Amino acid sequence: MSGKYLRILSSLTAVALAASCSTTETFSFSKKKDEEPVRTDSKTPVVVQGQCPFVYLREGTAVYTQYANQPKKRIKKKKDEPVAPPEAKDPNSLVMQATLDQTTRQCFQTANGLTATVVVHGRLVLGPAGKPGSAFTLPIRIAATDGQNTVFSELTQFPVQLSPGQSTMQFVFTKENVPLKEVDPGGLTRMFAGIDEGPYNTK
Repeated sequence: MSGKYLRILSSLTAVALAASCSTTETFSFSKKKDEEPVRTDSKTPVVVQGQCPFVYLREGTAVYTQYANQPKKRIKKKKDEPVAPPEAKDPNSLVMQATLDQTTRQCFQTANGLTATVVVHGRLVLGPAGKPGSAFTLPIRIAATDGQNTVFSELTQFPVQLSPGQSTMQFVFTKENVPLKEVDPGGLTRMFAGIDEGPYNTK
């Protein structure tokens, strides 16, 4: 991985860490003007920010909660199987709540087509049933669509670790090499980030 590419990712991460966690609106915190690609050598990815789709937080996937005694085993629901409404939870049994609040991205033109690096900033807060210093796993999904077609979708089990005595923390999730191939000139190509809990086995 080139030094320039590492510096780009370091800059993205620094911006995300400095971002405020007081909002859950869906927007990109990268407000820079479109950058012209700069070529250095044939092995260096070319930045094509002007063609880079924005990253959106899908509605209903920006907040993740975990309660005491909540089953963790994921199961796959059958097609068209009805989903039972969520049961009311006791606030005192809340272990933690994680919130995704801001996103940014960087696109590169490579020999295999357009690829993107997606960066998502979030915050984790312990609940009454949580223990400082605990470790958690957040199922974060990055997806890309071209109109009605999904061109990429991948779930990552992202570990976060609270320091001893720490009850809240900020985190930054980075997904590299998201393949976009060709971006729709009509602006239909979009990228999405969200926490994908999936159904849980109640047994």
